[in-house]
Amino acid sequence: MKRLQGKVAVVTASTQGIGFGIAERFGLEGAAVVISSRKQKNVDEAVERLKAKGIEVMGIACHVANAQQRKDLIEKTVQKYKHIDIVVSNAAVNPTVDRLLATEESVLDKLWEINVKASILLLKDVAPYLRKGSSVILISSIAGYQLGQALSMYAITKTAVLGLTKALAAEMSPDTRVNCIAPGFVPTHFADYLLRSDAIRTTIENQTLLNRLGTTGDMGAAAAFLASDDASYITGETLVVAGGMPSRL
Repeated sequence: MKRLQGKVAVVTASTQGIGFGIAERFGLEGAAVVISSRKQKNVDEAVERLKAKGIEVMGIACHVANAQQRKDLIEKTVQKYKHIDIVVSNAAVNPTVDRLLATEESVLDKLWEINVKASILLLKDVAPYLRKGSSVILISSIAGYQLGQALSMYAITKTAVLGLTKALAAEMSPDTRVNCIAPGFVPTHFADYLLRSDAIRTTIENQTLLNRLGTTGDMGAAAAFLASDDASYITGETLVVAGGMPSRL
C-alpha cells in the first residue's frame, strides 16, 4: 500500500543514516522525495541509490545553517513539483562530549543553530508552499529524555525540539500537522563513536526491552506513519522509537 502517493517530501540531512532511511521509505510509499545534505557528492550518490529502487527523487546540496541554501532547497522543490506536502527536519550535529560548563561558546552556538534554530528557519521558508493536510516531522532523540553529562548540550537541544513540536503544532494548525520522532540508538555514522565499543553497545541493548538497537528502517516506518493519513488526527506529539528505553510514563 502506497500511503504517500502523489505527495512531495523534503528531508534534510538525508544522504545516509536515519534521514536516508526516512527518504527511502517515503519513496517506496509513493512520494516524490527531495533529499539534501552539505556535500554534493553525497547527494549525488544517494540519489542514484534511491533511483535504483524506482523512487522519484531529486537531490540538492543544502547546509541548513545557510539561509540561501535553505531557500534554494525550497524554491527548487517548488519549481519542479509545484507544492510540498511533507517536511522532515533531520539535520543535527554533536561536535562535543564535554560537560556543559566545559563546552566552548562557539560549540554551544553551533549546537543550538543546527539542532533547533535551523528547523524554525526552514519552516519559515517552506510554510507558504505547504498544502492543506501537510505534515511536518521534527527529529529529536531519546537523549532528550535522558539528559546526562557526556551529551549534555546535545540532549538539551533535543529536549528543546520536544517543546518546539508543541509550539509549531499550535501555530501551524489546522492545515499542517507537526509531530516529532525521538529515535533510540541506531547504528549510523552519526552515532558511530558511541557504538565502537562492544561493551557499550551491549549495555545500550540491555537498556531496551527488545534487546536490540534500532534501525534506519524502524525510523522510516515511524515517519511514514506520521506523514500519512493514518495519523490524520495526531499533531503536537512525539513518538519515541527506542525499543522500550525509558523515556516517560
